[in-house]
Amino acid sequence: MPTLQKIICALTLGSSLLLLPLHANAWWSKDWTQRTRVTLNTSAQGLETKEAATSVSVAVRLHSGNFDFVAAKEDGSDLRVVAGDDKTPLKFSVERFDGLNELAVLWVQVPTVAPGSEKNNIYVYAGNAKAPADPTNVGAANGFDASTLAAIHFSDKEALGVDHLGALKNAAPIAVEANGLLAGGAKLNGTAIAWAGSDKLKVDATGAVTVSMWIKPDAVATGTLFKWGNLSLSLQAGKLAAAVDKVNLAGGDLKVTAWSQAAITVGGGKAVLYVNGVEVAKADALLPALSGAFQIGQGVNGLADELQISNTVRSAEWLRVAAGAQGAESKLVASVKETGDKAEAGSEGYMGILVKNLTTDAWAVIIILGVMFVVACWVMVTKTMFVVKADKDNRKFLQRFRGASMDLLHLEQGSAHPHSSLFRLYQAGVRELKKRDVGSTDVSKIKPLSGASLDAVKASVDADLVRESHRLNSSMVWLTIAISGGPFLGLLGTVVGVMITFAAIAAAGDVNVNAIAPGIAAALLATVAGLAVAIPALFGYNYLASRIKNISSDMQIFVDEFVTRVAETYGAR
Repeated sequence: MPTLQKIICALTLGSSLLLLPLHANAWWSKDWTQRTRVTLNTSAQGLETKEAATSVSVAVRLHSGNFDFVAAKEDGSDLRVVAGDDKTPLKFSVERFDGLNELAVLWVQVPTVAPGSEKNNIYVYAGNAKAPADPTNVGAANGFDASTLAAIHFSDKEALGVDHLGALKNAAPIAVEANGLLAGGAKLNGTAIAWAGSDKLKVDATGAVTVSMWIKPDAVATGTLFKWGNLSLSLQAGKLAAAVDKVNLAGGDLKVTAWSQAAITVGGGKAVLYVNGVEVAKADALLPALSGAFQIGQGVNGLADELQISNTVRSAEWLRVAAGAQGAESKLVASVKETGDKAEAGSEGYMGILVKNLTTDAWAVIIILGVMFVVACWVMVTKTMFVVKADKDNRKFLQRFRGASMDLLHLEQGSAHPHSSLFRLYQAGVRELKKRDVGSTDVSKIKPLSGASLDAVKASVDADLVRESHRLNSSMVWLTIAISGGPFLGLLGTVVGVMITFAAIAAAGDVNVNAIAPGIAAALLATVAGLAVAIPALFGYNYLASRIKNISSDMQIFVDEFVTRVAETYGAR
């Protein structure tokens, strides 16, 4: 038992360590009660870069796994973004904040993303009911630098397709798919989606331009992804192509039914084509003057999202980091929810994330499994103590029984054996024999046992043997229930949790892995709990069943041995 207690203590300590903070940092402001640490991993373990990227607009996804929407204000107006030094506020804008479905998308201007580093951190703070609604570093254009001419997210609920910076507006209503790349996405049906020109949206022939957009084609196709004057991006049999005035570029596959970022930079006499932040084609080209209306999606079916136009040549590293932050499957961005006591904070650990994302049904299942585990442990401990004591007393009594001769029926006068099942069977046999005056001190009453009497004595002892077997096996059914029922209960909690998670994702219209993973992982915790109940119960059941089987065999042998010796000593001759 001391060993079992040590094992339980070790497991408890190990589980507790998983919930301990991994590190501590100074808290930016004591008025904010929670934060999310976002890490841009540019090392070989993440999305590796070789040069620094400056003034990058990074998309930050918030969801139930990395952000406590309950603690934040309903409209997200208490959000603040701070640099890695945990002192410098960063400019940002909110594309979406849905407290009901616990999903949000922020655009943050990150001054510098260092190459080959795991320490490119930014912090998103929330949880301050008294926070002012309109701080100077928050606004529609603050998530993007001054070089950004237009940023169209396709997620505006009131005026779909409106430029996030307010520079232009779409010419006609746009059909929007709720499950876009970051939030909503534009449905492409082969008909061009057009935007009217604007005085703010123009580039001189001596200037520069960068255009990027995400595309998810339904099939291998040929069509125009983007066209603005003499600058265009297009699909040619599933490959990305571009035209800059009279110069054509081509290279890089755009996968069917998968999101890909297409981008082109033109300036300094060079045109460079990118797919997912990776250069795929390059050519000498002079930028023509660009102004007036532009369009997307002519001849293409599928989805489009996140169209951005800038009047500068974005570096390859800038595009690589931007694409990595926006893509749902990238290894660049890692985020974790942190809490603190207004002075310091630490991450919750993986187990903390799982526990906080458990649904009500999963909690109900885990509580039931917890009760089953306690009952199973109680049965295993009490039954182990019972069989150990019974086996010990059986051995002591059996040694006395086999050493007895003329005092065979007077062993009760010696040492008591309160835990011995053999001793109780012996007592049952002696009671039956005394009814027939066997072993009486009055010689005149002594009669030899007939065969029928011996059979009656054996039947009585056998009846007590059955009762002893029932006593040995009592409560074992709880272990069988834990073994067979625990995994099924856990599976039930997991299935229902997964269903709820997918239903919430469908309602919210966000299918990125960061939104799905916490709910799925938390749902799987119910299955883990079921197995955690069943596995110890299985081991305990098999151990106890083998000990009980041995004791039952000893009882059967003892009954035969007892009746045989009585027949030999007191039977008719």
